[in-house]
Amino acid sequence: MLLRIAALALGVAETLRPRQVVDFWMNLATEDEVTLRPWVYTAARIEGLFLVLWALRRRSSDD
Repeated sequence: MLLRIAALALGVAETLRPRQVVDFWMNLATEDEVTLRPWVYTAARIEGLFLVLWALRRRSSDD
């Protein structure tokens, strides 16, 4: 249950604001300034959508 809630929250954040989410995690992962390619944010948005769909689908199948 907690994993689904976390996946749903991260998925919504990644879908709506992919730049902020990716930049936050990249700042944690690296010490240097990193320039990301534009497709990274599109991939993050798609990943967020899949996380939301997974969390909602798992929730409906457990009920």
